[in-house]
Amino acid sequence: MADSTKTCTLEVFRYHPEQDSEPSLQKYEVPFSEDWVVLDALNHIKGEMDGGVTYRWSCRMGVCGSCGMMVNGTPRLACSTFLKEFYPSPIRIEPLGGFPVIRDLVVNLDDFLEKLTRVQAWLIPKENHPEVNGALKQTPAELADYKQFSMCINCMLCYAACPVYAQEPHFLGPAAITLAHRYNLDSRDGARAARLDVISSDPGVWECAVIEECSAVCPKGVDPASAIKQVKLEGATDWWRGMLIPKEKRGG
Repeated sequence: MADSTKTCTLEVFRYHPEQDSEPSLQKYEVPFSEDWVVLDALNHIKGEMDGGVTYRWSCRMGVCGSCGMMVNGTPRLACSTFLKEFYPSPIRIEPLGGFPVIRDLVVNLDDFLEKLTRVQAWLIPKENHPEVNGALKQTPAELADYKQFSMCINCMLCYAACPVYAQEPHFLGPAAITLAHRYNLDSRDGARAARLDVISSDPGVWECAVIEECSAVCPKGVDPASAIKQVKLEGATDWWRGMLIPKEKRGG
């Protein structure tokens, strides 16, 4: 339960593009509790103070990724960011940077979804991969090759932190490249060449300046910067291999 004797100030970004000429910050005094996260405070505002405040949330467990927003200028998940990290200072809540605002804290993610489609972020089985009782099986070691990169929850914090995406919105971005790499590392997948064509093209992986802000804000330790480095190494290796070894002598 919140302590009614203590309050915390939330400065919430408000913007309805269809009727507002520009965004504004609206202050709310909410009860403070050591156990409350930013999402609890927003739910209190919506349920008890202002039902018009608009934001996304679902699982409340850091799994769905839907409650990503800027908290005092840093991309965070509202469900895992505690008020006590900032108390008694005000907490500024804004929509994720780099995305068009639909309303208040809700942003349009169509650009990311289009990029996921472009890199074919799903399993495309090899034609000759053996099935065992109708399943495409793999060893624990083969799973370990890509498991870390499969933990991405599509929260978009990495995009909001990425200085390249902020300046070049056509850049594929950390999560799309990481998820493409996840499937390229999967022993069951057969679309590596097609994906590399996409992520190695302009403005793809070579646009990344490797500042690693994407990895710093990732709530699941996916480390997109590491995936991007690996993709760059793969691309460079494939290029040199193609230059030095005649096509008819290449294997794999």
